[in-house]
Amino acid sequence: MNNRYIGALILAPLIIFLFLGGDYLKYLVMVLSLLGMYEFYKVSRKKHYKPMGLIGYILCIGYYLNMGNDFSSSFNIYILIGAIFLMLCVPVIYTNYNFVDVAITIFGFLYVAVFFSFIVFTNSKPYGGYLVWIIFICSWVCDTSAYYSGRFFGKGGIHKLCPKVSPNKTIEGSIGGLLGSTIGCTIYGYAISKYGVPIQLYHFVIIGVLCGIVGQFGDLIASSIKRFVGAKDYSSLIPGHGGILDRFDSILFVSVGAFYYITFVLGL
Repeated sequence: MNNRYIGALILAPLIIFLFLGGDYLKYLVMVLSLLGMYEFYKVSRKKHYKPMGLIGYILCIGYYLNMGNDFSSSFNIYILIGAIFLMLCVPVIYTNYNFVDVAITIFGFLYVAVFFSFIVFTNSKPYGGYLVWIIFICSWVCDTSAYYSGRFFGKGGIHKLCPKVSPNKTIEGSIGGLLGSTIGCTIYGYAISKYGVPIQLYHFVIIGVLCGIVGQFGDLIASSIKRFVGAKDYSSLIPGHGGILDRFDSILFVSVGAFYYITFVLGL
């Protein structure tokens, strides 16, 4: 069986946790965050950085265990300040670490664990059981549409999107991904309106556009990091898909974009 199909079968049970929601989803996302942080710290060592992984993992676990229903109430800022204080002391006590290692450790936590957590925050919103699917639908449809649009309309690769970061991505693929995300989100919005979700359809059009844009930035940023450290994939955890961050790179950014729109524009 093709490795990509094996990888898809491994990822399929994750859908169950989206239906279950609540603590089931929160702890799944925590595990994904820990795996993603491990991948990030591992590839950063290719550049001879020395992230303090154990401190990062403890910070991640504490963050999720202390989590409330939204970002402002979930994260005790004193925990982060305390962790940064301790990490800044490490290079003074153990001189084999430096302050760049501290920055890499903190960045790994923010980029992976905090961004991942917006899936949980979205699920905790009113109608969150419906709205959380927007994150995955927009991301998956955008990725798929971009791939096939680039394959069929971007032949020859003349119109490069961002050649220095990801040489294989084309403008045609990017436009296809944006259209796919917009159409997919609009159709989904129409479908859930039948179940009493009181959000006007044009909002789903805007969310689809927003997620199509930020999702592609998430993909490009992940590619930029891998190119910087000289890695093809973050890991080989998922056959045919790479690692957690390879599979969820766009979802990290889409989750933040969707949450911000739902919170500050829709007021939910």
